[in-house]
Amino acid sequence: MAYEVTATRRRPQKFEDLVGQEFVVATLKNAIQSGKIAHAYLFSGPRGCGKTSSARILAKALNCQHGPTATPCEECTSCKEITKGSSLDVIEIDGASNNGINDIRKIKDEVLFPPNNGHYKIYIIDEVHMLSDSAFNALLKTIEEPPEYVIFIFATTELHKVPATIKSRCQQFHFRLGSAEQVKNVLSKAAQELGVQADDEALYWIAKESTGSFRDAYTLFDQVVAFSDGHITYDKIRDKLGLVGVEVLNEISELCVDGNCELALEKFDSLLTNGISIEQFISNYTEYLRSLLLIESGVKKESLLAQSPERFSKKVISVWNPVMIERALSLFLNLYRDIRYSLSPRYECELAISRLCWLKDYVSNVEVKNAINQAKNLLLSNASSASSSSSASSNSSASSSSPATFNSGTSIPPNPYISRGSDTGPFQDSGYHDLSASEAAKTSANGGSNYSGQSFNEEESAIEYTRGNSDLSIDELRHEALLELNAKDRLLSSIMFQTKNWTLQGDVIKSEVLSAYLMNQVDIHALEFSKLLSQIWGRNVKFESCLVKKETEKPVEEDLPTLVKKLKDSVRGEIISITLNKDAELENKGQFSTATSSENEEENTDEEQDTEIDDFDGGEDDEL
Repeated sequence: MAYEVTATRRRPQKFEDLVGQEFVVATLKNAIQSGKIAHAYLFSGPRGCGKTSSARILAKALNCQHGPTATPCEECTSCKEITKGSSLDVIEIDGASNNGINDIRKIKDEVLFPPNNGHYKIYIIDEVHMLSDSAFNALLKTIEEPPEYVIFIFATTELHKVPATIKSRCQQFHFRLGSAEQVKNVLSKAAQELGVQADDEALYWIAKESTGSFRDAYTLFDQVVAFSDGHITYDKIRDKLGLVGVEVLNEISELCVDGNCELALEKFDSLLTNGISIEQFISNYTEYLRSLLLIESGVKKESLLAQSPERFSKKVISVWNPVMIERALSLFLNLYRDIRYSLSPRYECELAISRLCWLKDYVSNVEVKNAINQAKNLLLSNASSASSSSSASSNSSASSSSPATFNSGTSIPPNPYISRGSDTGPFQDSGYHDLSASEAAKTSANGGSNYSGQSFNEEESAIEYTRGNSDLSIDELRHEALLELNAKDRLLSSIMFQTKNWTLQGDVIKSEVLSAYLMNQVDIHALEFSKLLSQIWGRNVKFESCLVKKETEKPVEEDLPTLVKKLKDSVRGEIISITLNKDAELENKGQFSTATSSENEEENTDEEQDTEIDDFDGGEDDEL
């Protein structure tokens, strides 16, 4: 008897033989038993998962002489002919080679004739997605309303290529890949049938390499059996198929853990010398790192690891934490993508191994974030303790002195824009603390205000101001706020200093600014300004700004220097202002003067420019 490959010899012959397709089996069996048989079926799924076998089993169940039945007898003439592929009523068509419209027209002509011996005339079209658009269109009407004795069964690995008009006319069944455990079990039965001894570790590796495809698993199984001498082991598979064993990977990883880059690279070089390709090494090492990550997560299942967890290095597992292993795994995954465009794949791989040697020094983003948060919390706690001590000192000073009397004579109402001393409000106290009672009394004795008409810079140091003085005018309020900001925050002081023409409108203080940038800065710090002003004035106020466009007189351009005119025309700009010094005026009139002494040069330093152009206001095409 001729040799028969395992994939053909162990092809499922009944529904019970289908592994991993419980939903499909249950649905088809119930449909046959209840007599609810559709006129068209569409089987989709990856390669080698049982689509064609299921189509043949369904045809056998429908045309069995004792049926239709969910359990074909396998003894009648119809069952035997379908098993051999010689039945006249079950026509199998390869969609890849019979994909033209003429082939479909042939089918349309044949369906007019009833079956010879069976109950149904069944068409099994494999790889149906290979049919042309015209062939699909010609098939539409036939599969929508076929004769009652005709059934179509389509099988495809690429469901997305099948037109929606075909899908809507068929009952769809999606087939799944088998799990590693399921593939290993069918391989174990195949080994028993052949009288071959097989280790579980070796069968798990075959199952993993097949990626859930039963046909691929049988094919690889036959190859392994051919060189195993009746006993399949993982070591034989590793040696014969050129795999990088877990022992070698453990050795390289331990060298990387120790930081011994030299020996790790030498070990890698010996692998390449023995015929291991770089792609194979990267693939095997990626699987090794994946297994380490699973072990670190507590997974011990051999079907997921493809081998016993005891084979992995305890040293590597103890030193490399999950974050480090994840980093290494990501490194090799990116390496596999990059080597196809690399100048030297070997250099790329050696660089990756070198990086593994300092993997223990790697700091992840999470660790950096945690360190920043810890430092932040430490600083906040120190600042809080310092603030508490300062507040305690201020309270003791206030209690030892006489009570202060404010000009307003009333308590300050709560400010909706301020949440003082509380973390629950929208804004926290940013460091503006009330003065002591003695300082308040001193200010009250001076008339309720320390505004003396002096310039801002003159009193930026050693200034005393009061809290809750509602008698201050708007100008005095502005001055008081500038003085305090200048002592605490020069940036905020500069921003407020550039605001002009303060006016009070209800509880809103309006100010004018001359640029959009300054307006934006004021808006950003408006809440801080509102808080400060409310504390100084003793009433709730809100600070706002509005943009005021600066009015400028257009200069007369008749007597412009020639160079300025050319510059203006080249940028399509507009002259905003003109300032001419004496030398420029003389030069413009054709009279030239030359300074001969250094003293004159120093005196005229500030008057060297002939023309000062403050701004250009061009059109859409302005370029400088």
